[in-house]
Parts: sequence; structure tokens; C-alpha cells
Amino acid sequence: MTRPIDLLREGKKEELWKMCCGFLDLSLEQFMAIQKRLLQEQIELLKRCELGRQVMSGAMPETVEEFRQQVPLTTYADYLPELVEKREDVLPVRPAIWVRTVGRIGEYNFKWVPLSARFVYEFERVVGGVGLLASCNSQGDFLVKEHLKTLATMASRDYGSGVVGYLMQQALGFDIMPCNAEEMTFHEKIEAGFEEALSQGLDAFGGLPSILVYIGEMFKQGAINVDTRFLLSHPMASARFIRGLIKSKLARRPLLPKDLWSIQVVVGGGADSAIFRERVEELWGKQPLEIYGATEGGIYATQTWDYEGMTFIPNLNFFEFIPEKEQFKWQLDHSYQPKTILLDEVNEGERYEIVTTNFHGGIMTRYRIGDIIKITSLRNEKLDTDIPQMVFDGRADDLVDIAGLGRLTERMIGEAIEKTGIPCVDWVARKEMIDNKPLLHLYLELGDGYIASAESVAAATREQFRRLDRKYRCNFYSLIGDMETMLDLEPVQVSLLPQGAFSSYISQRQAQSVAPDHVKPTHVNPTDKVLSELGAPRVVVEAVAVTEAERATAR
Repeated sequence: MTRPIDLLREGKKEELWKMCCGFLDLSLEQFMAIQKRLLQEQIELLKRCELGRQVMSGAMPETVEEFRQQVPLTTYADYLPELVEKREDVLPVRPAIWVRTVGRIGEYNFKWVPLSARFVYEFERVVGGVGLLASCNSQGDFLVKEHLKTLATMASRDYGSGVVGYLMQQALGFDIMPCNAEEMTFHEKIEAGFEEALSQGLDAFGGLPSILVYIGEMFKQGAINVDTRFLLSHPMASARFIRGLIKSKLARRPLLPKDLWSIQVVVGGGADSAIFRERVEELWGKQPLEIYGATEGGIYATQTWDYEGMTFIPNLNFFEFIPEKEQFKWQLDHSYQPKTILLDEVNEGERYEIVTTNFHGGIMTRYRIGDIIKITSLRNEKLDTDIPQMVFDGRADDLVDIAGLGRLTERMIGEAIEKTGIPCVDWVARKEMIDNKPLLHLYLELGDGYIASAESVAAATREQFRRLDRKYRCNFYSLIGDMETMLDLEPVQVSLLPQGAFSSYISQRQAQSVAPDHVKPTHVNPTDKVLSELGAPRVVVEAVAVTEAERATAR
């Protein structure tokens, strides 16, 4: 089978573009036809395997419509213990590779996901397209060529983000520096990679934008050592370094990576891509192309050369969307099965929880990633792309994802608060932006007449998170501690709620005849309205997405 690298080496630019980025020319009708055809194939594979029948609850749908009506929505818990045990005999097809991402720490440290050979083949084309788009000039002409020098800033290839880096290397023939990065610690491979880049040049890199900022800041602050002996023995590296120093001195600022290299390709992805975009460009001289995806399904959408909304990709996953109204009903009653719509039914400006089903023999079926996306427009008028455009908007579950580094569940936050020893009536927490920096904001009501300042509670909680980091730390990811050193963030802030805040809230809910198991606020990701009702300081109440009549119906 022809691969992107074959066409690149043969100089067949038009064929390469069509192979990797042809989806941009699809009409919405054509996009949906691809989605439904591939889902029909996937349904047959699911019906023939043990785990497929299990997650479909025994349903045997014949059509896309029956699939959506009969098959329940799933979360990772529905694939346990088979996936964490990496059982291949229960899958639709035998996987080519297993990839992982951080799980629910303390329950299962990793979520393992199988990728079939066909999925990997299609995934490589998509990743190749991302590389082409990231190299495009303002007219949409891509500049990629083989052997672009690339800094090893991704995780190892058994992580989802690492697979993206590996497949881009395979698709477009990038040269990774250092070549033995898999054997090094993160800091070692960055230092070794910088030395090679000084000699050979640097054309591309990618990863979590927060990590890209961290690497740039390390360089800016002189934390990455450039050995004088290395410079003396490598004239090209020495000349590049001196030119960079002169450029920085003329600009009257510290030496930055952009003083040394003219980067052609920068790819970034993660919950806080938009937040760190400008800092990446300031340090590296090029804005990162944002992609949206997950280990459980590869890449779902990508920006193009206008660097605005992201365009959905049709051939890796089937997309469904839970409207906010349906998501709210589920929040009130977790036994409720939310109704979904398809991509040709979404509305501009509205927010949806995304649901995906793997194609090509994958196993994730009507899978709730836990993400909320927003449809920014129904098409890209500027580039004449007929597919709805999206941005990542937030989380829909009890996971708080801060800069892609601190991934915290309700259990972990509660454990940190409990271990401070500070008496607490109750608490809620969510991710917020303060001075354009992401952090975990805790809202607590102190108990037993305990008197403390918000600052002292925050300091005690941060210390417990550091200890939990050491307890639960799992390879590439940490809970929250790295944010302090890597991004110069103080990632936990506390606001104290007035005495009686929770009892008053519960009384109000009981007066509204809310079901007994829904009178308390959810611990994680409360709305502005909930925080206002708890008496939290400086909360701006957002417009309520559903009417009171709809609330009554939901109850």
C-alpha cells in the first residue's frame, strides 16, 4: 500500500496532499457518507467479537440508526478488565500496537487502548496531513521535505502523543534528535537534542504546548547547558550560537530558541493549547498548529493554515454529539441515556459532549471521552471548507485537566484536602484561568469553628498534592507538581465559602423538590450558578443553558 513517504520521495505533491488532506475538499454530505460507510463495517466487526458484543449489551444492529438506538454509551470502565489486561482474544481484530494514557490514579494508573494495523495505516495518513498543514504558508502551499530535523519533545511511542510523533516521523521522514531519545530521561534528551540542533539545525517539533513553553523557558533561563567544549569542537554550532547571542543582545532580551533556528513545523495539542499558543510563538517564532484528539481515537480534528477553528477528520472515528440540554439531564440522573446528534445536525455557537466510535477494528464504541467542544461555525468560509469547525471547550466529567500535566479526579482532590487535617464541611473544585494561567480553584467551607486564611489552606493543599505526586507519579505524567517547576505556575488556589454555605444550598434544592441524591452540588466542575448559590466570591453568573421548564422536565 502506498504511504505518504513514498509520494514525498517521488515528488508527487498533489497526490500527497490529496492522500493526507483531501478531507478538506469534502462536502458535508460526502463527509457523512464516509462516516456511515465505515461505521457499517465496524458494526459487523463488533458483532463478531466477545468484547464488542459485551459493550453493545448484546444488541445486533443492522443499520447506523439501529446502532445509535440500541447500543449504550460507554466509558473506559465498560472495557475493564479486558483492556488493562491487554487481552487480544476478545477484540474485533488483533492489534498492531497498544497505546496508553494516564488513567484514574489509584484505580487504574493507565488506560490501555489497542490500535489495529488498518487503523495505524489510516492514522499515519492523518498525521502526515497534520505535518503538511503545519508547514503551509499563508496561501496553503506546504513546504515539507524529507529529513527535517525534529526535536524529541513527545512522550515515548507507547503513549498516545508519542504515537503521533512516531507516525509523523514515518509519514514524512523527519529526523528525530537525539536519535537515541527513547533511552534518555526527558531532560537528557532535551539537552542532547539541543546540542545536535546547534550543529545540524532544527526544523520542527511538537507536543503539549505547555511542554513546548517549558522547554523554551528552560533555554531562556539558561537551565539547558551548552557545553563550551562542544561549541569549540563544532564550528557550525559555535557560529549558530554566536549569531543567536548577537540577535538577542540587539533585541535587549535573553537568548531565545527563535534566535537560533527558523522553525518550519510546530504541532501542539491538549486542553490548554489556546492558552499557551502565544507563549510558544514568542519563544520559538512560530505559532503551533492545534490538533484535537485522544489516545482512545487518535486525531479527531485539526486546524489548517488559517490557524482558526479545527476541522473534523472523517476516517478514524464516527462522531456523535450530546447537546447541552441532554448532558444536563444526565448530570441530574446518571441512569438517563442522553440522546445524540450527528455532525450534519450541529448548530453554530452551541456546545456538545463528544462521543466517538473507532473505525478499522478498534474497540471504543459510542465512547464518552469526557470532553465538551464548541462549534464555532458550520463551515470555514475563508478557506471554503464545508465541514463544521470546532474548538475544545472543557471537560464534562469529574476530571480536571490543567495544562496537560495535572490530571486530577474527584478522589485525588478529596484525598489531598483530607490529608491536610483541616476540618472541612465540604468543597467543590474546578479549573479556572487567573491572569491567563490555568489552575485548580478549590472552594471550601471550613468546619468545627476552624479559623484559617485561604492562603494557608492553599499552601497546605499544595503540599499534599506534592506528596501525592510522589505516591502516584506514573512515568510521563504527574498530578500537579511539575506545573510549579515547569510552567512557573502556582496551580492551586483556595477561596473560603461562608459558614452554612452547603446547608443553605441543600435547603434551596430540597425546596425545589429536587431528587434526594441530587441536592448536593457535584464536587468537580461546578457551574458559575452553583458557585454563586454557595456564596463564592467574585463569581460571574453565566446564562443558564436550559430553561426552568426544561429543568422540571429533566427532573
